[in-house]
This record gives sequence, C-alpha cells and structure tokens, in this order.
Amino acid sequence: MSRRNFGKLSAAGVASSAFSFSILPSHARGNLTKPTVVGIGTGGKGKTDITRSHEAGFQIAGLVDTADATKMSSKELENKRLKGVIDIRNQYKDVPFFTDYREMFDKLGDKVDAVIVSTPDHHHFHASAMAMQHGKHVYCQKPLTHGIWEARTLAKLAKENGVKTQMGNQAHANDHMRRCVELIRAGIIGEVKEAHTWTNRPIWPQGFKTPPAKEKVPQWLDWKQWIGPAPSVNYNANIAPFAWRGWWDYGTGALGDMACHIMDMAYWAVSPDAPTAVTAEQGGATDISPPINSKVSWEFPANQYTGKRGFKFHWYDGYTNADFDRDTWSLIKHSEEYNHPDPRALDGLPFQQFGSVVIGDQGKLIFNRTHSRWIVRSHSGIDGFDWPEKSIARAKDQDPYKEWHDAITGRIDQAESNFAHAGPFTETILLGVIAQKNPDSKLEWDSKKMEIAGRPDLNGMIKREYRKGWNLKV
Repeated sequence: MSRRNFGKLSAAGVASSAFSFSILPSHARGNLTKPTVVGIGTGGKGKTDITRSHEAGFQIAGLVDTADATKMSSKELENKRLKGVIDIRNQYKDVPFFTDYREMFDKLGDKVDAVIVSTPDHHHFHASAMAMQHGKHVYCQKPLTHGIWEARTLAKLAKENGVKTQMGNQAHANDHMRRCVELIRAGIIGEVKEAHTWTNRPIWPQGFKTPPAKEKVPQWLDWKQWIGPAPSVNYNANIAPFAWRGWWDYGTGALGDMACHIMDMAYWAVSPDAPTAVTAEQGGATDISPPINSKVSWEFPANQYTGKRGFKFHWYDGYTNADFDRDTWSLIKHSEEYNHPDPRALDGLPFQQFGSVVIGDQGKLIFNRTHSRWIVRSHSGIDGFDWPEKSIARAKDQDPYKEWHDAITGRIDQAESNFAHAGPFTETILLGVIAQKNPDSKLEWDSKKMEIAGRPDLNGMIKREYRKGWNLKV
C-alpha cells in the first residue's frame, strides 16, 4: 500500500484507547541523540523515506502498512508494485510490524519519538494529526493533506504541540533552490509579476468515467484499513497499490502530486499571502477522477517582492508546451546545462519534463529542481547586480531527512519545509484542485473564512466528511 492512518476515533474499541494514552511527548524529553521513528506506509516513497531516515541517524522502531508481505504468494513477491513493501519488511525483520497504527501506538507508546507518513493522500491528515497530538515529530509526504481544512489544521497542531515537522518536497533542502530564493528576493529579476510551472504528469491513469469493478481483495491487504476515512468502495487493482492518485477520493491528481515540488521555489521566493482567486481549464476530469491535462491560475495580492498589481501563478500538467512568449520558451528548453546566471543558449537539448520560470519586470529566472540548474535572463545585464549573502540556512548535505533529524536533535530550530510553510502552500495547491473540479469559472477565495464566495456548494471540497469512525477531535 504505502499510505495509512492513525485514526483517533476509529473503529470500535481501539478508538477509545487513543484518548487514554499516557505518553510523555518526544519534545518534553529534551533533545534526542538517536530518535526513534515508525514508518507508516512502507511501499513506494515510503521505502525511500524509511531507508533515508535510517541513514540520517534515526532508529527504525516499527513499521505500519496495510500490506503484509508475509502473507504474499511467491508470485506476488515478484510484483514490482509491491517491491518496496517487501524490501522494507525484509530489511527490518526485527522491528514490530502492524497493519493498524492505533495498535502500534497502544503497544509502542513512548518508545516512538517520530513518525514518517508515506501513505496515500487521503490518510495524511489523520496519521499526522494523531501523531502530533501525542507529541510525535512528523515527516509527512506531499501534498501535506487531501483537503484545505486539513492543511490549515495540521499547521495549527504543529505550532500548538511544539513538534518538529517536515513535508516531503525534498528539493526544498537543495542549495540551488535556496540560492534562487535569495536571488529573487534580492531583486535579480526585479519585481516579480508571474510564475509558470509545468509537468508532463500524470504518468498514471486519470479521467476514469465509472467506478472500479469489484475484485477479490488480496489476502495480504487489509482493504478496510486502506480505505480509512474515505468512502467505502470495492477493491480494484486500478486503485491500489499504485494508481490511487487517479481517484479523487484518495489522491489529488498530477497537481497535488507534483506542485509541492515544482511550484515550491517560486512560492517560497515570493512568500505570498493566501490567493484571492483561482481559475482552471482542464480536459478529461470526471466526478470521480482528476483531469488528463489542465492549466490552473492563481491570483495573489501584492507584497514586498511583487509589483503593485500583485502576482499570478500558472500551473500546467499533461502538456508538452505552454503559453510562454517565444524567447522565454526557447530559454527554458536550453536551460538544463547551466547553474550560473549567464544567459547563454545551447542547441539540441530536449524540452524539460518539468520546471518553472519566474518573470519579473527586470528579467526571468528559469529553474530545474532535479538537475541543480538555473539561469537568469536580465533585461539590463547582471554585471552590476549586488549579489546577496546567504540568508537561508543550508541543510546538512542538502538532505531533508538530516535536516529534520537536526531539528529533532536540537541542532536547528525547524526544517525549512516545516508545516508553517507546507500548510499554506498546500492550501494554495488544493484550492487549484477545487478549481479543476469546477473549471472555466473564477473562484474568489476568502482565506479567513475558508470559503469560496457565493459557492456554499463547494464547502464539502474544503472540509470533507469522513467515513463513520474516522472523525478526529482537533
């Protein structure tokens, strides 16, 4: 599976015990030297998160997954989609394994300092919220949550409980991203007017028109726990273990999956207040499944890094081209080979599958998060630019897991992509998801009231209803 939950009021019996824990919170025990961590969701990205956290200095204290590798047949053990679950179970044979994290909390209690949440999106909120309410530090995969209210609530809980948090948009720890943020804030492209970000995703099926047919639940899968707070549905291999991103009830499509990575640099650099409006165009979306391609545009109010008219952010998924001016698009195509702000061009390089360009009144900055490369095209030249000193602390070895470890062990205050950043950022992205579900109309966003003007019918998309037994007290 890969992504599960710690339900606080969950299924009968176990739920009530969640309120009777007497656990000394991790942060109350002082700085730790080798913090213990439980991996919730062990397949896919969960395998990477658990392995890299161990390498960063964490002690793996337990594993939680709805997929139990010990119940798989020899044929199933060869399934590439299940490889992460199998590998992690083999790698950490001696640690306790659970298919229900409520049981894990009952049995491990204060032996756990932190959790890694690498479940499908619809479980992120419950797992992270319950962990923080028990004083556990949290590393949660992106997007931080499945819904807007959930993102705001996790940011609030992190602050109230004084825990160390990190969202899994790992390039946030890269030096080149932090340097680009510093350069934009220092004015290398002038006042920021707009940003464009794109991806070739989805690379999984989307645009489903009918609910999945009923299939037999594999003996190794706890399907009821996998569904968790989402509406009940028949098991189908087109949902789990991999393609859940293509269903609204469990995933958030290409936008939710990739925007926390690709939009991150520009969003961080401008650090805008909440957007005031959003619009979307899309193709192929249905009531049950995200679009095959889309364009989403947000409007933000002005701040110290933008012009007086504010800032516009544009997102494109499922495309190989977008509506940039010819000069900018040519520069994007030729930007991969450079990490120095020298506006030279290369011929013959392929179009990048994802990236971003930030446009100011004095120039443009093109950024590729995975290749550690960026390039500036300045209208007036950069010879006289006053290069800023480093103002953002650099992560140890550019490693997000080590940065989170350093926060927990007291070497730094917080990882940079902590929930104070990740919460509002995820809210913005998920507002775009709502726009994808309601295309071709401008949605006016009131962040303080957490509502879309004149659209009370959309309240259920802002704060969703949970399946019986999965409501949390927060």
